[in-house]
Parts: sequence; C-alpha cells; structure tokens
Amino acid sequence: MLQKLSINPVDILCEYYDRDSKTFEILLKHGEHVAQKALDAAGKVLHLNPDLKFIEEAAILHDIGIFKTDAPQIGCFGAHPYVCHGFLGREILEKAGLPKHALVCDRHMGTGISAEEIVKSGLPIPARDMIPVSIEEQVICYADKFFSKNRKLIVKKNAEKDILRTLESYGNGSAEKFKSWQLMFE
Repeated sequence: MLQKLSINPVDILCEYYDRDSKTFEILLKHGEHVAQKALDAAGKVLHLNPDLKFIEEAAILHDIGIFKTDAPQIGCFGAHPYVCHGFLGREILEKAGLPKHALVCDRHMGTGISAEEIVKSGLPIPARDMIPVSIEEQVICYADKFFSKNRKLIVKKNAEKDILRTLESYGNGSAEKFKSWQLMFE
C-alpha cells in the first residue's frame, strides 16, 4: 500500500514536466509502478528497517532527469544520451535540497555501475561509483528493472526472459547481483 509522503514528488516532477504531457504520464506511471514493486520488496526485508516513505518518494522521482536526454520515443528531446539521466536527475534533486533522493537517481541504472566500468566502457557520465548502497537504493534499483517506459506507457518485464538476459549481456556481475536481490526481495 502506498504511504503518506513527507514531500510531494508529483509537485517536484511538475516543476520540470507539463502535467498534461504524455512524457509526464509515462514518467509518473513508471514511478508509481516502481514504487509499488519497491515497497513490496521492502516488505520482505522489514528487519533491515527500510524507510518506506522515502522509498515511495525516491521511486517516483528516480527518472526525473529524462527530459534532459534525447529519447524521442518517450517525448524527451534533450541534448544528452539517455544513459545520462541518472546523474542529471541527481543534479536536479541536489539543487532541490534532496540529497538522499538524488543518490537514488545516480545509482539506479543496471544494478549499479562502478567508476572503473564507466571509464572502461567510455560512458559519457561522471567516473564515480554509481552503485546502490542503502537498502532503499537497492529495492528501488531492483524494482526499476521490471518496468520499461515507452509510448505504450509501461511494459512489465519478465525476470528470467527479459531482465536477466539484458543484465547478462553487460558481463560485469549485474545478473548475479540481480539474482541475489531476487532471493532477498521475492
């Protein structure tokens, strides 16, 4: 069940997105799906004391930076490659005074990306560790893998068929990390 929030993430999204746009609709629905899946996952590890309000807020905000990227299939026409949306979201939320939420943006791609992998792959993102650390960051990163955004709004992915196949193609232990999360969160 969704929690009463201490900040209003929808109001924050509306500072950057037209509430009546298809992009906003896609972003919000994606965030809500991720939030619900993350809250379900957090329910499996209550002994770790996850902050459920924070999880919901951060899950809704984790992709706030997409408007700055070039992803026309979801109505985004920014100057940056899509892989940049995490660190761009971090910058937005840090400026908004939400440093913990900002870290979720930075650390949610794949199952996390190390500074070494960023340099080795030549990714156009800051060369720093972008790996989920807190239990809240981990459940949001995990939940995000199940939902992709497109013009049809949200597509739910199958763990074995879709998610693991993609993560295995990275060859950096991402599939193994996801499998360990499955054991923890399902």
